[in-house]
Amino acid sequence: MPFDIEKSLVRSYYAALDGTDDPHDVLGNYVAEDWVWRAFHPFGECRGAQQVATVFWLPFKKALRALHRRQDIFFAGHNALNDSESTWVVSMGHLVGLFDAPFLGIPPTGRMAFFRYCEFNRIAAGRIAETAFYFDLPHLMAQAGVSIFADQRGAQLVQPGPIAHDGLLFHDAPPEEGEQTLAAINAMISDLGQWNLPMPLTEELRRTWHEDMIWWGPTGIGATYTIARYAQQHAAPFRAAFTERSKTNHICRVAEGNFGGFFGWPNFSAVLQEEFLGISPSGVRGEFRVIDLYRRSGGKLAENWVFIDLPHWLSQHGKKVFCV
Repeated sequence: MPFDIEKSLVRSYYAALDGTDDPHDVLGNYVAEDWVWRAFHPFGECRGAQQVATVFWLPFKKALRALHRRQDIFFAGHNALNDSESTWVVSMGHLVGLFDAPFLGIPPTGRMAFFRYCEFNRIAAGRIAETAFYFDLPHLMAQAGVSIFADQRGAQLVQPGPIAHDGLLFHDAPPEEGEQTLAAINAMISDLGQWNLPMPLTEELRRTWHEDMIWWGPTGIGATYTIARYAQQHAAPFRAAFTERSKTNHICRVAEGNFGGFFGWPNFSAVLQEEFLGISPSGVRGEFRVIDLYRRSGGKLAENWVFIDLPHWLSQHGKKVFCV
């Protein structure tokens, strides 16, 4: 089925939201009365246009003026986890503005700032019924010279979109391409969910990833390039740090063309058994809220943009990040 109507709705919503300083009316024109909005720490889950406008968009737009949206990925699809009964539109990129006022205690810089985001919107009856709006607040903090992580193994940078600049699927892609992407993602999830395949980690990764894959990780972990460096700089240390990983729990998994992804609330939980992000082994079971977006090339995955609610994870271990 075509996604023209759903894509047009979300694009119109973004144009109206980006162009106003008072988002109350805009949200009311596009979202359902019982709209469920989930966002990273410290916002959590909100309900309805008025609460979301007051809690997030008004203070955010006061802090980052002249805000505009730079999308790198935009696609739609049916949720593969509920027999394709729901349609979701996905957007990823940066919200760019002049960081002129404090936000959550983060000091303004007076310079342009990039707010890295990814959003899943479920469309029903011509309205946005449910949203997952995940973002990298520590990345905004890093631009203001504020660091909350002691040792980041990967690179810290403003992250680009797909290497071929082909992620904006304003027109529908052939369905079979999305099916191939979803199959590649599912194969990777099957391997990842084990954490105990009888082979070296790099061999496991080569089953579903290209050798020159790029993992665009969040601030605190950072971006890393090639299977070998990804294993060294993130995958191996992360697996070593945690035990008793729960089963994967996604709310939505969707793909179109060469792009696809998923999110959960949370995706999984695990017990900290070795130091991670400066937190000593605690035995505490912590939640991980995650969005992953992927680019497929051929039969394997080539790029992965990752949003992890690290401030939420830190809060579960007693570390307060924001002045709220």
